Amino acid sequence: MLPIRDHNPSGRTPYVTYALMAANILIFLSYVGAFSDDRAISEVYWNWAMIPERFSRGEVPYTMITSMFLHGGWMHLAGNMLFLWIFGDNIEDEMGHLPYLGFYLLTGIAAGMVHYLSAPYSGVPTVGASGAIAGVMGGYLLLFPKAKVDILLILIVFFRVFPIPAWIMLMVWFAMQFFGGLGSDPETGGVAYWAHAGGFVAGIICAIPIWLKRGGTGFWKRNDYHPPHPEAVYSRSSIPRVKR
Repeated sequence: MLPIRDHNPSGRTPYVTYALMAANILIFLSYVGAFSDDRAISEVYWNWAMIPERFSRGEVPYTMITSMFLHGGWMHLAGNMLFLWIFGDNIEDEMGHLPYLGFYLLTGIAAGMVHYLSAPYSGVPTVGASGAIAGVMGGYLLLFPKAKVDILLILIVFFRVFPIPAWIMLMVWFAMQFFGGLGSDPETGGVAYWAHAGGFVAGIICAIPIWLKRGGTGFWKRNDYHPPHPEAVYSRSSIPRVKR
């Protein structure tokens, strides 16, 4: 189940979202060649990734931010940029450009801290914008719970795109991160489930001021939990069934 777009148009150009996407892509391209050399990629991660055991010793505290702009491969980068592109523009539209940038970095740091607390003596490098993007998704859930999101559902030979309320997609995603965290050992590496879950919760909390400014529960009721503007209409919301 993969989100491919939402029906929630933004009212202004999301310059910060585009800049964050560009920064992530360009930084990845700057060291992608190092993946063919174990020593070279290890040096990149040693210098710029967040390694909990080094953070525990008070070393390289800046990696809590620099690690947010590193990725472990093309699919890692592509997945994160897709989610940022879908959900980031609307949060930027509601918050404004600079407040949104602060929100993104703050939730990313919060996600990194949650991961650090889950495994403070791990020597496994942590990389990725997932924690900050999870924060954006948490803010989206609070502000636009019933915005329509088009989901690509893949069941072996059946492919279909259909819209569902954002709260369903986002809560399913959060549940996957939470239960994934319960069933994983962050000391041994893999997906940083607790960073994702922590960033998501941080995003909800950090979006509360803008939600209250818009009227809180009154903001929801005025718009029946939908975005406060007409939704985008696409000419096609599904693709044909694929025969065996």
